[in-house]
Amino acid sequence: MLYESTRGGLKSIQSAEAIKRGLAPDGGLFVPENRVKFTLDDINEMVNMSYQDRAVYILKNYLTDFSDQELADCVNNAYTAQKFGDSRIAPVYKLNENVHILELWHGPTCAFKDMALQILPHFLVKSVRKTGETSEIVILVATSGDTGKAALEGFRDVDGTKVIVFYPNNGVSEVQKYQMITQEGKNVYSIAVEGNFDDAQNGVKAIFTDKGFKEQLEKANYKLSSANSINWGRLVPQIVYYFSAYADMIKNKEIECGEKINFVVPTGNFGNILAAYYAMEMGLPVNKLVCASNDNNVLTDFINTGVYDRNREFKKTISPSMDILISSNLERLLYEITDHNSELINEWMEGLRADGKYSVDSTTRKKISSVFWGGYSTESETMKTIEAIYKEYNYVIDTHTAVAVDVYDKYVISTGDITKTVIASTASPFKFNESVVKSIFGDGTVKGRSEFELLKVLADECKIAIPEGLRDLDKKPVMHNKLCDKSGMKDIVKDILKV
Repeated sequence: MLYESTRGGLKSIQSAEAIKRGLAPDGGLFVPENRVKFTLDDINEMVNMSYQDRAVYILKNYLTDFSDQELADCVNNAYTAQKFGDSRIAPVYKLNENVHILELWHGPTCAFKDMALQILPHFLVKSVRKTGETSEIVILVATSGDTGKAALEGFRDVDGTKVIVFYPNNGVSEVQKYQMITQEGKNVYSIAVEGNFDDAQNGVKAIFTDKGFKEQLEKANYKLSSANSINWGRLVPQIVYYFSAYADMIKNKEIECGEKINFVVPTGNFGNILAAYYAMEMGLPVNKLVCASNDNNVLTDFINTGVYDRNREFKKTISPSMDILISSNLERLLYEITDHNSELINEWMEGLRADGKYSVDSTTRKKISSVFWGGYSTESETMKTIEAIYKEYNYVIDTHTAVAVDVYDKYVISTGDITKTVIASTASPFKFNESVVKSIFGDGTVKGRSEFELLKVLADECKIAIPEGLRDLDKKPVMHNKLCDKSGMKDIVKDILKV
Protein backbone atom coordinates (compact mmCIF):
# COMPACT_ATOMS: atom_id res chain seq x y z
CA MET A 1 0.00 0.00 0.00
CA LEU A 2 1.35 3.40 -1.04
CA TYR A 3 0.38 6.80 0.37
CA GLU A 4 -0.14 10.30 -0.99
CA SER A 5 -0.81 13.80 0.33
CA THR A 6 -4.34 15.22 0.30
CA ARG A 7 -2.86 18.41 -1.20
CA GLY A 8 -1.32 16.58 -4.19
CA GLY A 9 2.33 17.45 -3.53
CA LEU A 10 3.64 13.99 -2.69
CA LYS A 11 2.59 10.60 -4.05
CA SER A 12 3.44 6.91 -3.83
CA ILE A 13 5.45 6.75 -0.61
CA GLN A 14 5.61 3.74 1.68
CA SER A 15 3.73 3.66 4.99
CA ALA A 16 6.99 3.83 6.98
CA GLU A 17 7.85 7.15 5.28
CA ALA A 18 4.33 8.50 5.88
CA ILE A 19 4.44 7.57 9.56
CA LYS A 20 7.92 9.02 10.03
CA ARG A 21 6.96 12.34 8.39
CA GLY A 22 3.55 12.69 10.11
CA LEU A 23 2.50 15.67 7.97
CA ALA A 24 3.19 16.00 4.24
CA PRO A 25 5.60 18.78 3.16
CA ASP A 26 2.78 20.60 1.34
CA GLY A 27 0.74 20.77 4.56
CA GLY A 28 -1.53 17.90 3.49
CA LEU A 29 -2.33 14.66 5.30
CA PHE A 30 -1.25 11.24 4.12
CA VAL A 31 -3.93 8.82 2.93
CA PRO A 32 -3.77 5.40 1.23
CA GLU A 33 -3.72 5.59 -2.56
CA ASN A 34 -6.06 2.59 -2.81
CA ARG A 35 -8.97 1.17 -0.83
CA VAL A 36 -8.71 -1.99 1.26
CA LYS A 37 -11.74 -4.26 0.85
CA PHE A 38 -12.88 -6.95 3.30
CA THR A 39 -15.56 -9.57 2.71
CA LEU A 40 -18.00 -10.95 5.27
CA ASP A 41 -15.76 -14.03 5.37
CA ASP A 42 -12.92 -11.79 6.57
CA ILE A 43 -15.16 -10.39 9.29
CA ASN A 44 -16.30 -13.87 10.33
CA GLU A 45 -12.66 -14.90 10.48
CA MET A 46 -12.09 -12.29 13.20
CA VAL A 47 -14.95 -13.37 15.47
CA ASN A 48 -12.94 -15.85 17.52
CA MET A 49 -9.65 -13.95 17.36
CA SER A 50 -8.08 -11.99 20.22
CA TYR A 51 -7.94 -8.20 19.89
CA GLN A 52 -4.24 -8.50 19.07
CA ASP A 53 -4.85 -10.97 16.23
CA ARG A 54 -7.65 -8.80 14.83
CA ALA A 55 -5.24 -5.86 14.83
CA VAL A 56 -2.58 -7.72 12.83
CA TYR A 57 -5.25 -9.04 10.42
CA ILE A 58 -6.35 -5.47 9.60
CA LEU A 59 -3.09 -3.54 9.86
CA LYS A 60 -1.15 -5.79 7.48
CA ASN A 61 -3.40 -4.52 4.67
CA TYR A 62 -2.28 -0.93 5.28
CA LEU A 63 1.30 -1.27 6.49
CA THR A 64 2.43 -3.54 3.68
CA ASP A 65 6.11 -2.62 4.05
CA PHE A 66 6.00 -4.13 7.58
CA SER A 67 6.34 -7.91 7.89
CA ASP A 68 3.67 -9.87 9.75
CA GLN A 69 6.22 -10.49 12.50
CA GLU A 70 7.05 -6.78 12.79
CA LEU A 71 3.35 -5.95 13.06
CA ALA A 72 2.83 -8.72 15.63
CA ASP A 73 5.72 -7.29 17.69
CA CYS A 74 4.17 -3.80 17.58
CA VAL A 75 0.70 -5.09 18.46
CA ASN A 76 1.76 -7.44 21.24
CA ASN A 77 3.94 -4.80 22.89
CA ALA A 78 1.17 -2.22 22.74
CA TYR A 79 -1.95 -4.14 23.70
CA THR A 80 -1.23 -6.07 26.87
CA ALA A 81 -3.70 -6.98 29.60
CA GLN A 82 -1.30 -5.39 32.09
CA LYS A 83 -1.39 -1.99 30.31
CA PHE A 84 -5.12 -2.07 29.61
CA GLY A 85 -6.36 -3.76 32.76
CA ASP A 86 -8.61 -5.97 30.61
CA SER A 87 -7.54 -8.80 28.31
CA ARG A 88 -10.26 -7.77 25.83
CA ILE A 89 -8.49 -4.38 25.40
CA ALA A 90 -11.62 -2.66 23.99
CA PRO A 91 -14.61 -4.46 25.56
CA VAL A 92 -18.20 -3.92 24.45
CA TYR A 93 -20.72 -3.31 27.25
CA LYS A 94 -24.40 -4.03 26.62
CA LEU A 95 -26.47 -1.10 27.91
CA ASN A 96 -29.80 -2.35 26.60
CA GLU A 97 -31.20 -4.39 23.71
CA ASN A 98 -30.39 -1.70 21.15
CA VAL A 99 -27.38 0.12 22.57
CA HIS A 100 -23.88 -1.13 23.28
CA ILE A 101 -20.95 0.88 24.65
CA LEU A 102 -17.48 0.37 23.17
CA GLU A 103 -15.19 1.09 26.13
CA LEU A 104 -12.02 2.58 24.68
CA TRP A 105 -10.58 3.93 27.94
CA HIS A 106 -9.00 0.93 29.64
CA GLY A 107 -5.43 1.95 28.70
CA PRO A 108 -2.80 3.52 30.97
CA THR A 109 -4.05 7.12 30.57
CA CYS A 110 -7.78 6.25 30.76
CA ALA A 111 -8.70 7.68 27.35
CA PHE A 112 -9.28 6.28 23.86
CA LYS A 113 -6.06 7.90 22.64
CA ASP A 114 -4.20 4.97 24.23
CA MET A 115 -5.66 2.70 21.56
CA ALA A 116 -3.43 4.45 19.02
CA LEU A 117 -0.66 6.00 21.09
CA GLN A 118 0.44 2.79 22.75
CA ILE A 119 1.26 1.36 19.30
CA LEU A 120 2.45 4.48 17.41
CA PRO A 121 5.90 4.58 19.11
CA HIS A 122 6.51 0.99 17.96
CA PHE A 123 5.42 1.89 14.42
CA LEU A 124 7.64 4.96 14.45
CA VAL A 125 10.78 3.23 15.70
CA LYS A 126 10.41 0.55 13.02
CA SER A 127 9.61 3.18 10.36
CA VAL A 128 12.73 5.18 11.22
CA ARG A 129 14.88 2.07 10.83
CA LYS A 130 13.20 1.08 7.57
CA THR A 131 13.78 4.47 5.96
CA GLY A 132 17.43 4.56 7.03
CA GLU A 133 16.81 7.70 9.07
CA THR A 134 19.65 8.59 11.46
CA SER A 135 18.25 11.86 12.87
CA GLU A 136 16.54 12.03 16.22
CA ILE A 137 12.75 12.21 15.78
CA VAL A 138 11.01 15.11 17.52
CA ILE A 139 7.32 14.41 18.12
CA LEU A 140 5.31 17.64 18.23
CA VAL A 141 1.83 17.39 19.70
CA ALA A 142 -1.05 19.81 20.22
CA THR A 143 -3.60 18.43 22.66
CA SER A 144 -7.05 19.26 23.95
CA GLY A 145 -6.27 17.02 26.93
CA ASP A 146 -6.06 13.31 26.25
CA THR A 147 -3.65 13.02 23.31
CA GLY A 148 -0.95 14.84 25.26
CA LYS A 149 -0.76 12.44 28.17
CA ALA A 150 -1.15 9.41 25.90
CA ALA A 151 1.74 10.63 23.69
CA LEU A 152 3.95 11.45 26.68
CA GLU A 153 3.29 8.03 28.18
CA GLY A 154 3.61 6.15 24.88
CA PHE A 155 6.93 7.76 23.87
CA ARG A 156 8.46 8.02 27.33
CA ASP A 157 12.13 6.98 27.18
CA VAL A 158 11.79 5.60 23.63
CA ASP A 159 15.31 5.82 22.18
CA GLY A 160 15.85 8.25 19.33
CA THR A 161 12.79 10.37 20.11
CA LYS A 162 11.81 13.52 21.95
CA VAL A 163 8.17 14.43 22.67
CA ILE A 164 7.01 18.03 23.02
CA VAL A 165 3.34 18.51 23.99
CA PHE A 166 1.47 21.83 23.89
CA TYR A 167 -1.86 22.12 25.73
CA PRO A 168 -4.23 25.09 26.34
CA ASN A 169 -3.43 26.44 29.79
CA ASN A 170 -7.04 26.77 30.95
CA GLY A 171 -8.59 24.34 28.48
CA VAL A 172 -8.08 20.95 30.15
CA SER A 173 -9.38 19.39 33.35
CA GLU A 174 -7.22 19.39 36.49
CA VAL A 175 -6.77 15.63 36.18
CA GLN A 176 -5.66 15.97 32.55
CA LYS A 177 -3.29 18.80 33.47
CA TYR A 178 -1.71 16.85 36.32
CA GLN A 179 -1.32 13.80 34.10
CA MET A 180 0.85 15.91 31.80
CA ILE A 181 2.80 18.06 34.27
CA THR A 182 3.79 15.07 36.43
CA GLN A 183 4.90 12.93 33.46
CA GLU A 184 8.24 11.25 34.01
CA GLY A 185 10.79 10.47 31.30
CA LYS A 186 14.08 11.88 30.08
CA ASN A 187 12.74 12.78 26.60
CA VAL A 188 9.33 14.32 27.37
CA TYR A 189 8.27 17.98 27.62
CA SER A 190 4.83 19.39 28.46
CA ILE A 191 4.13 23.09 27.85
CA ALA A 192 1.01 25.16 28.60
CA VAL A 193 -0.08 27.64 25.92
CA GLU A 194 -1.99 30.85 26.64
CA GLY A 195 -4.87 30.22 24.26
CA ASN A 196 -7.23 27.45 23.22
CA PHE A 197 -6.65 24.12 21.48
CA ASP A 198 -6.97 25.61 18.00
CA ASP A 199 -4.18 28.08 18.89
CA ALA A 200 -1.95 25.19 19.98
CA GLN A 201 -2.82 23.13 16.89
CA ASN A 202 -2.21 26.07 14.54
CA GLY A 203 1.14 26.71 16.24
CA VAL A 204 2.24 23.13 15.73
CA LYS A 205 1.14 23.16 12.07
CA ALA A 206 3.04 26.44 11.54
CA ILE A 207 6.21 24.82 12.88
CA PHE A 208 5.74 21.82 10.58
CA THR A 209 5.37 24.01 7.50
CA ASP A 210 8.24 26.41 8.35
CA LYS A 211 10.84 25.32 5.79
CA GLY A 212 13.63 27.47 7.21
CA PHE A 213 13.13 26.07 10.70
CA LYS A 214 12.98 22.49 9.42
CA GLU A 215 16.31 23.02 7.63
CA GLN A 216 17.76 24.42 10.84
CA LEU A 217 16.58 21.33 12.71
CA GLU A 218 17.94 18.96 10.08
CA LYS A 219 21.39 20.54 10.38
CA ALA A 220 21.18 19.78 14.11
CA ASN A 221 20.19 16.17 13.27
CA TYR A 222 16.50 16.44 14.18
CA LYS A 223 13.42 15.46 12.14
CA LEU A 224 9.88 16.50 13.06
CA SER A 225 7.00 14.07 13.27
CA SER A 226 3.55 14.09 14.85
CA ALA A 227 1.55 11.99 17.27
CA ASN A 228 -1.67 13.88 16.59
CA SER A 229 -4.25 12.14 14.44
CA ILE A 230 -2.79 13.99 11.45
CA ASN A 231 -0.26 11.10 11.52
CA TRP A 232 -1.57 8.10 9.59
CA GLY A 233 0.21 5.79 12.07
CA ARG A 234 -2.02 7.24 14.76
CA LEU A 235 -5.24 6.91 12.75
CA VAL A 236 -4.88 3.42 11.28
CA PRO A 237 -4.94 1.52 14.64
CA GLN A 238 -8.30 3.14 15.37
CA ILE A 239 -9.89 1.28 12.45
CA VAL A 240 -9.26 -1.95 14.36
CA TYR A 241 -11.64 -1.35 17.25
CA TYR A 242 -14.64 -0.80 15.01
CA PHE A 243 -14.12 -4.20 13.41
CA SER A 244 -13.40 -5.67 16.84
CA ALA A 245 -16.67 -4.29 18.27
CA TYR A 246 -18.61 -5.74 15.34
CA ALA A 247 -16.89 -9.12 15.73
CA ASP A 248 -17.70 -9.11 19.46
CA MET A 249 -21.36 -8.34 18.68
CA ILE A 250 -21.45 -11.41 16.42
CA LYS A 251 -19.64 -13.47 19.04
CA ASN A 252 -22.15 -12.43 21.71
CA LYS A 253 -25.04 -13.28 19.35
CA GLU A 254 -26.27 -9.70 19.31
CA ILE A 255 -26.15 -9.52 15.51
CA GLU A 256 -25.72 -11.78 12.48
CA CYS A 257 -22.66 -11.29 10.28
CA GLY A 258 -23.65 -8.84 7.56
CA GLU A 259 -26.26 -7.05 9.66
CA LYS A 260 -25.76 -3.29 9.55
CA ILE A 261 -25.24 -1.33 12.77
CA ASN A 262 -24.80 2.34 13.68
CA PHE A 263 -21.77 3.88 15.34
CA VAL A 264 -22.04 7.05 17.41
CA VAL A 265 -18.77 8.88 18.04
CA PRO A 266 -18.13 11.98 20.19
CA THR A 267 -15.95 14.03 17.89
CA GLY A 268 -13.58 16.98 18.03
CA ASN A 269 -10.73 16.59 15.55
CA PHE A 270 -12.71 14.07 13.44
CA GLY A 271 -10.06 11.33 13.67
CA ASN A 272 -12.06 8.82 15.70
CA ILE A 273 -15.14 8.92 13.48
CA LEU A 274 -12.94 9.02 10.35
CA ALA A 275 -11.51 5.64 11.41
CA ALA A 276 -15.10 4.35 11.51
CA TYR A 277 -15.60 5.70 7.98
CA TYR A 278 -12.50 3.86 6.76
CA ALA A 279 -13.84 0.68 8.41
CA MET A 280 -17.15 1.15 6.60
CA GLU A 281 -15.37 1.75 3.28
CA MET A 282 -13.45 -1.48 3.85
CA GLY A 283 -16.71 -3.40 4.07
CA LEU A 284 -17.80 -3.21 7.72
CA PRO A 285 -21.63 -3.29 7.61
CA VAL A 286 -22.51 0.22 8.79
CA ASN A 287 -25.90 1.86 8.46
CA LYS A 288 -25.06 5.35 9.79
CA LEU A 289 -22.18 7.17 11.43
CA VAL A 290 -23.52 9.63 13.99
CA CYS A 291 -21.14 12.53 14.63
CA ALA A 292 -21.72 13.92 18.14
CA SER A 293 -20.49 17.42 19.06
CA ASN A 294 -20.70 19.61 22.14
CA ASP A 295 -21.50 23.36 22.07
CA ASN A 296 -18.56 23.82 19.68
CA ASN A 297 -20.82 22.39 17.01
CA VAL A 298 -18.94 23.34 13.85
CA LEU A 299 -19.12 19.74 12.57
CA THR A 300 -22.88 19.48 13.18
CA ASP A 301 -23.41 22.61 11.12
CA PHE A 302 -21.09 21.34 8.39
CA ILE A 303 -22.84 17.98 8.05
CA ASN A 304 -26.23 19.70 7.97
CA THR A 305 -25.38 22.59 5.63
CA GLY A 306 -22.18 21.81 3.72
CA VAL A 307 -20.63 25.01 5.09
CA TYR A 308 -17.62 24.76 7.41
CA ASP A 309 -17.34 28.01 9.36
CA ARG A 310 -14.99 28.34 12.29
CA ASN A 311 -15.85 32.04 12.69
CA ARG A 312 -17.80 31.62 15.90
CA GLU A 313 -17.33 31.88 19.63
CA PHE A 314 -15.01 29.25 21.04
CA LYS A 315 -16.72 27.71 24.07
CA LYS A 316 -15.03 26.02 27.00
CA THR A 317 -17.16 23.08 28.03
CA ILE A 318 -17.26 20.15 30.45
CA SER A 319 -16.19 17.92 27.52
CA PRO A 320 -12.90 19.74 26.80
CA SER A 321 -11.37 17.14 24.48
CA MET A 322 -14.04 18.19 21.97
CA ASP A 323 -13.51 21.94 22.36
CA ILE A 324 -12.20 22.30 18.82
CA LEU A 325 -13.22 24.52 15.89
CA ILE A 326 -10.71 23.28 13.30
CA SER A 327 -11.22 19.54 12.75
CA SER A 328 -8.05 18.55 10.92
CA ASN A 329 -9.09 15.07 9.85
CA LEU A 330 -12.11 16.35 7.95
CA GLU A 331 -9.61 17.08 5.17
CA ARG A 332 -9.03 13.34 4.76
CA LEU A 333 -12.76 12.64 4.54
CA LEU A 334 -13.22 15.34 1.89
CA TYR A 335 -10.30 13.92 -0.09
CA GLU A 336 -11.82 10.42 -0.02
CA ILE A 337 -15.37 11.58 -0.81
CA THR A 338 -14.19 13.70 -3.77
CA ASP A 339 -12.24 10.71 -5.19
CA HIS A 340 -8.86 12.20 -4.25
CA ASN A 341 -9.42 15.62 -5.82
CA SER A 342 -6.48 17.58 -4.40
CA GLU A 343 -7.42 20.74 -6.35
CA LEU A 344 -10.72 20.99 -4.46
CA ILE A 345 -9.00 20.23 -1.15
CA ASN A 346 -6.46 23.01 -1.72
CA GLU A 347 -9.25 25.43 -2.61
CA TRP A 348 -11.28 24.58 0.52
CA MET A 349 -8.31 24.54 2.89
CA GLU A 350 -7.12 27.90 1.55
CA GLY A 351 -10.61 29.24 2.23
CA LEU A 352 -10.38 27.93 5.79
CA ARG A 353 -6.95 29.52 6.24
CA ALA A 354 -7.83 32.88 4.69
CA ASP A 355 -11.48 33.36 5.64
CA GLY A 356 -12.08 30.75 8.36
CA LYS A 357 -14.68 28.99 6.23
CA TYR A 358 -15.46 27.10 3.05
CA SER A 359 -18.50 25.59 1.37
CA VAL A 360 -18.54 22.22 -0.41
CA ASP A 361 -20.49 21.52 -3.60
CA SER A 362 -23.91 19.83 -3.52
CA THR A 363 -22.56 16.45 -4.73
CA THR A 364 -20.02 16.31 -1.90
CA ARG A 365 -22.62 17.43 0.62
CA LYS A 366 -25.05 14.68 -0.47
CA LYS A 367 -22.32 12.02 -0.21
CA ILE A 368 -21.49 13.18 3.32
CA SER A 369 -25.11 13.25 4.50
CA SER A 370 -25.71 9.77 3.06
CA VAL A 371 -23.15 8.42 5.53
CA PHE A 372 -23.11 10.87 8.45
CA TRP A 373 -25.74 12.34 10.75
CA GLY A 374 -24.66 15.29 12.91
CA GLY A 375 -26.02 16.54 16.21
CA TYR A 376 -24.82 18.28 19.35
CA SER A 377 -25.46 18.31 23.08
CA THR A 378 -25.50 21.33 25.38
CA GLU A 379 -23.85 21.38 28.83
CA SER A 380 -27.14 20.86 30.68
CA GLU A 381 -28.21 18.06 28.32
CA THR A 382 -24.85 16.36 28.80
CA MET A 383 -25.18 16.48 32.58
CA LYS A 384 -28.77 15.23 32.52
CA THR A 385 -27.65 12.32 30.33
CA ILE A 386 -24.95 11.28 32.82
CA GLU A 387 -27.55 11.32 35.60
CA ALA A 388 -30.18 9.43 33.55
CA ILE A 389 -27.79 6.67 32.45
CA TYR A 390 -26.60 6.14 36.03
CA LYS A 391 -30.12 6.05 37.46
CA GLU A 392 -31.49 3.75 34.78
CA TYR A 393 -28.56 1.38 34.24
CA ASN A 394 -26.23 1.93 37.24
CA TYR A 395 -23.54 2.68 34.64
CA VAL A 396 -21.25 5.71 34.85
CA ILE A 397 -20.21 7.60 31.72
CA ASP A 398 -17.93 10.58 31.27
CA THR A 399 -18.87 13.94 29.77
CA HIS A 400 -17.76 13.05 26.22
CA THR A 401 -19.57 9.72 26.13
CA ALA A 402 -22.65 11.51 27.49
CA VAL A 403 -22.56 13.89 24.51
CA ALA A 404 -22.66 10.82 22.25
CA VAL A 405 -25.55 9.21 24.18
CA ASP A 406 -27.61 12.40 24.08
CA VAL A 407 -26.98 12.93 20.37
CA TYR A 408 -27.90 9.28 19.74
CA ASP A 409 -31.24 9.87 21.49
CA LYS A 410 -31.81 12.91 19.28
CA TYR A 411 -30.93 10.83 16.21
CA VAL A 412 -33.52 8.18 17.10
CA ILE A 413 -36.20 10.81 17.77
CA SER A 414 -35.38 12.56 14.49
CA THR A 415 -35.15 9.47 12.25
CA GLY A 416 -37.04 6.68 14.03
CA ASP A 417 -34.03 4.45 13.28
CA ILE A 418 -33.72 1.70 15.93
CA THR A 419 -30.85 -0.16 14.24
CA LYS A 420 -28.54 -1.73 16.82
CA THR A 421 -25.97 0.86 17.78
CA VAL A 422 -22.48 0.99 19.26
CA ILE A 423 -21.53 4.20 21.09
CA ALA A 424 -17.82 4.95 21.37
CA SER A 425 -16.96 5.71 25.01
CA THR A 426 -13.80 7.77 24.86
CA ALA A 427 -12.73 8.44 28.46
CA SER A 428 -13.05 7.09 31.98
CA PRO A 429 -15.59 9.03 34.07
CA PHE A 430 -12.80 9.53 36.62
CA LYS A 431 -10.97 11.87 34.23
CA PHE A 432 -13.85 14.35 34.39
CA ASN A 433 -15.03 13.47 37.88
CA GLU A 434 -16.19 16.91 38.99
CA SER A 435 -18.76 17.18 36.20
CA VAL A 436 -19.77 13.51 36.59
CA VAL A 437 -20.25 13.74 40.38
CA LYS A 438 -22.15 17.02 40.03
CA SER A 439 -24.40 15.49 37.37
CA ILE A 440 -25.30 12.45 39.45
CA PHE A 441 -25.28 13.76 43.02
CA GLY A 442 -25.76 17.54 42.70
CA ASP A 443 -23.72 20.68 43.34
CA GLY A 444 -23.49 20.12 47.08
CA THR A 445 -21.36 17.01 46.64
CA VAL A 446 -18.58 18.83 44.80
CA LYS A 447 -18.57 22.05 46.82
CA GLY A 448 -15.21 22.67 48.47
CA ARG A 449 -13.66 19.48 47.06
CA SER A 450 -10.81 19.24 44.57
CA GLU A 451 -10.94 16.95 41.53
CA PHE A 452 -8.56 14.65 43.37
CA GLU A 453 -10.86 14.37 46.39
CA LEU A 454 -13.75 13.75 44.02
CA LEU A 455 -11.99 10.69 42.59
CA LYS A 456 -12.67 8.95 45.91
CA VAL A 457 -16.23 10.29 46.11
CA LEU A 458 -17.02 8.88 42.66
CA ALA A 459 -15.41 5.54 43.53
CA ASP A 460 -17.19 5.21 46.88
CA GLU A 461 -20.63 6.41 45.80
CA CYS A 462 -20.78 4.48 42.52
CA LYS A 463 -18.78 1.48 43.76
CA ILE A 464 -16.26 1.55 40.93
CA ALA A 465 -12.46 1.42 41.23
CA ILE A 466 -10.22 4.41 40.58
CA PRO A 467 -7.97 3.54 37.60
CA GLU A 468 -4.35 3.01 38.54
CA GLY A 469 -3.15 5.81 36.23
CA LEU A 470 -5.19 8.42 38.13
CA ARG A 471 -4.47 7.39 41.71
CA ASP A 472 -2.47 9.89 43.81
CA LEU A 473 -1.74 12.13 40.81
CA ASP A 474 -1.74 15.25 42.98
CA LYS A 475 0.93 13.73 45.21
CA LYS A 476 3.40 13.27 42.35
CA PRO A 477 6.15 15.88 41.83
CA VAL A 478 5.52 18.48 39.11
CA MET A 479 8.09 17.88 36.34
CA HIS A 480 6.90 20.48 33.81
CA ASN A 481 5.87 24.07 34.51
CA LYS A 482 6.62 26.03 31.31
CA LEU A 483 4.03 28.46 29.96
CA CYS A 484 4.24 30.24 26.62
CA ASP A 485 2.22 32.58 24.43
CA LYS A 486 0.86 31.05 21.21
CA SER A 487 3.39 33.13 19.26
CA GLY A 488 6.27 31.69 21.30
CA MET A 489 5.84 27.98 20.57
CA LYS A 490 8.69 27.80 18.04
CA ASP A 491 11.03 29.50 20.51
CA ILE A 492 10.16 26.87 23.12
CA VAL A 493 11.02 24.10 20.64
CA LYS A 494 14.32 25.83 19.83
CA ASP A 495 15.12 26.13 23.52
CA ILE A 496 14.37 22.46 24.24
CA LEU A 497 16.40 21.25 21.27
CA LYS A 498 19.12 23.87 21.77
CA VAL A 499 19.16 24.96 18.12
